[in-house]
Amino acid sequence: MSQKLQHLLWRFGFGPRTKSWDNWASLPENTWWPKLRDESLAAKPVYFDVADSAVKGLLMGIGEIGKMERKDLDTADRKEIREKSRDNLRSLNMLWLEEMTHSKAQLREKMALFWHGHFASRNINILYQQQMLHVVREHALGNFGDLLRGVSKSAAMLAFLNNQQNKKKHPNENFAREVMELFTLGRGHYTEQDVKEAARAFTGWGFRLNGDFVFRKIDHDDGTKTVLGKTGKLNGDDVLHILLEKRETARFIVRKIYKYLVNDTLVPEDRIAWLADRFYDSGYQIMRLLEDIARSDWFYAPENTGNKIKSPVELWVGIRRALPLELDHPESQMVLQRALGQILFFPPNVAGWPGGKNWIDSSSLILRLRLPQMLFAQSDLDVDTKDDDDQQMGQGRPNIAKRGLAATVEWQPVLDLFKKTPEHELTTTMAQYLWAMPDPKPPVSILRQHTDRSHRASLVKTTLIQLMATPEYQLS
Repeated sequence: MSQKLQHLLWRFGFGPRTKSWDNWASLPENTWWPKLRDESLAAKPVYFDVADSAVKGLLMGIGEIGKMERKDLDTADRKEIREKSRDNLRSLNMLWLEEMTHSKAQLREKMALFWHGHFASRNINILYQQQMLHVVREHALGNFGDLLRGVSKSAAMLAFLNNQQNKKKHPNENFAREVMELFTLGRGHYTEQDVKEAARAFTGWGFRLNGDFVFRKIDHDDGTKTVLGKTGKLNGDDVLHILLEKRETARFIVRKIYKYLVNDTLVPEDRIAWLADRFYDSGYQIMRLLEDIARSDWFYAPENTGNKIKSPVELWVGIRRALPLELDHPESQMVLQRALGQILFFPPNVAGWPGGKNWIDSSSLILRLRLPQMLFAQSDLDVDTKDDDDQQMGQGRPNIAKRGLAATVEWQPVLDLFKKTPEHELTTTMAQYLWAMPDPKPPVSILRQHTDRSHRASLVKTTLIQLMATPEYQLS
């Protein structure tokens, strides 16, 4: 088993897939990264469209797309959109999880998950959320400038950051502030006056009911502004261009991606500066940055392997890739995400999920450790759910919250993968496959006490479950 390949697949994807591990491991080492990269570039992402036809009818105005305004909706329409959007968001959530689990485009989906947190947007409107997700997935490996412009003009972000209320006589600074603080420069590289002036430039940016971007000239402040030393009759596009001209933006993005892919605690400044300069000089080509990371020696250094706490989504998707299964009640994944602390499309705030040690607390750690055994035993998901039903997307209803993790597990690929492994080497070999740290040394004698040794298949199954139910498996 190759720990180097394991590291690559976990950091640039959601971990090894049992069904294809032998194929990957048989390839020369110098082909691993190109294969991972090219499989994500092979085709454009499919647009995920789960929006109910009734929602589309109300928001898109059949036959008169874009002509309606929000004020044209009555109370009953808004209630219907809200209720159906909540159900549709659940479908979108689970559809994306399926894509993460089964797609060969692992790199694209892993980076899309990063951008989903970087450009955090919480919006109950299904049409706007699926439009936003497509922007993120389409540009996840492309050009950061294009991604920034696409997100900044999305209905989901404009609505979340209140830019519909940003008008020339009543500027709202929320959108301009977050674009600078969270999406590009980071704190300390702009002034309050820059925010005020940028907010004036973004006046008039809005969206139609169907989610299309619209520039409302009547609401735009066309006077002279000064942002980060540049003066003129600036508009929103001009401000985004000014932000991309600043090298601080490259450094801010690189630092955040480095912490996501390499190491979230040990961040050498000279390395960030080198990566950021190359990222900036490339014109913000995201793949150039990823190539620099994946082809470096330090990416595989011991201090950067097996030490990142998996996010709840990474953990769950990784389990499903290692242990092929079909859930009897896929909606139980919504309860699971909530209990573990990460629900797709429902970030805690505009800053996204903080990550790192914040993923772990006493209750979530216990659930993480029990999760493989719950799948094996098909136990109930007996977790505490709160009252925020918007965030739970209807999962707080008792009949759903209590649905268990009953699933049909496809064990044959697991049995095939280890069929040639001698029994006395089984625990160590499986630990090398499941644990991401270099040279893993599982406590063989202790694990043996909790495995079923009645026959070979039972031994393989219970050993795998025991190794997944460990603190070591929480790390990538």
